[in-house]
Amino acid sequence: MTELTTNLSTLSSEEKRLLLKQLIQKKTTAVETSSKDNDDIPLAYYDFSHSPQYRNLEQMIASIKTKGGVVDPYFKVREGLNSNTIVIDGREVINYSSYNYLGFANDPDVSLAAKTAIDRYGTSVSASRLLSGEIPIHRELEQEIASLIGVEDAIAFTAGHATNESTIGHLFDKNDLILHDELIHNSILQGCLLSGSTRISFPHNDWQTVDQILTEQRRRYKRVLIVIEGVYSMDGDIPDLPKFIEIKKRHKGFLMVDEAHSMGVIGDRGRGIGEYHSVNPADVDLWMGTISKSFASCGGYIAGCQAVVRYLKYTAPAFVYSAGMSPGNTAAALASIRKLKAEPQRVQSLHERAKLFLELASDRKLNTGMSKHSAVIPVIVGNSVRCIQLSQALFDRGINVLPQIYPAVEDKAARLRFFINFNHTPEQIHFTVNAVAEELSQI
Repeated sequence: MTELTTNLSTLSSEEKRLLLKQLIQKKTTAVETSSKDNDDIPLAYYDFSHSPQYRNLEQMIASIKTKGGVVDPYFKVREGLNSNTIVIDGREVINYSSYNYLGFANDPDVSLAAKTAIDRYGTSVSASRLLSGEIPIHRELEQEIASLIGVEDAIAFTAGHATNESTIGHLFDKNDLILHDELIHNSILQGCLLSGSTRISFPHNDWQTVDQILTEQRRRYKRVLIVIEGVYSMDGDIPDLPKFIEIKKRHKGFLMVDEAHSMGVIGDRGRGIGEYHSVNPADVDLWMGTISKSFASCGGYIAGCQAVVRYLKYTAPAFVYSAGMSPGNTAAALASIRKLKAEPQRVQSLHERAKLFLELASDRKLNTGMSKHSAVIPVIVGNSVRCIQLSQALFDRGINVLPQIYPAVEDKAARLRFFINFNHTPEQIHFTVNAVAEELSQI
């Protein structure tokens, strides 16, 4: 740059003008040549509607409709509250597609807390919490979460998926090994990819294989992370947490538990898989959970020791570069947790409802897979088209339950997933199980 500046300074005005003209001509020619070279780029490379992925999706949807004679069961627009019943197209139906496990999303006290927070702090904190987005109830919420689990501290993110993705992607790198259950949630997988770590999936709930892998490979890596879920969202089963704790201690690794579907649901007081198995909460390094299910809001959290929480608060991209949780969402979650602590009978009622559903389903010879002691109960149909047909037949009878089909699960594992809520009545559950058995026998 210095040499060019020196040379230009020795030129006359006319010489500078001619040089500039030459440079412009060269640039124009290069652009024209580049444009001509791009003529053969396939349309699918710059038009989403022609991409193979989009076309495959359209073909799959069209194929299901043709084979099953059904309508698209997804993106139904509901009206009003999302509870044990909802209104779709002006018609009230029994609802099993809601994570409102404890009924807090339509609880008057929780709603009032959100409204009061909006009146006081507005609808948004309008900044990252690191800057000017921090409000008192942010810390109150995090302290309540930490207290509920029994650990030192917690950090609340604005989205559950981003909580896993950003935390794993930020804490671990190419020198590390991540072992995860083969049925782990997509957010964990995305976090593994972001981290650049070596990733190995192990057979579902198979702690013996984890032990074997680490016995053979632990010393090849700096850090090791084992990731499991508290309740698996497709199957409703619960892993043997004490065994995973034992293994992580022996091999000097970290253990992360995703409690999206276990917090507020399992354990006598709804305090999750740690209470369910009566473990020391400090034996799990990263407790993750969502705020959008039992806690009637939106977001996610990481709870654990003070050091990891402090580090994430100052450095995790999804926290540092995102506006903080909105006042309404924060207050709703805070009120829900406090209400859970004050009303543990909600958890007992939820357990009774889920147990009733499983017992009735067993009596009617329905395949509920591995579900046990949780609020997630699948009815495995084993064929994607039949699964959608069953969902539609049940909707016609006043029951809203959504199908999980290929590629979310293997076609032979296609299922309806029933999420049991505190507000479901025994009468609704009896009616539902009978309807499922009757309609399945007709398909």
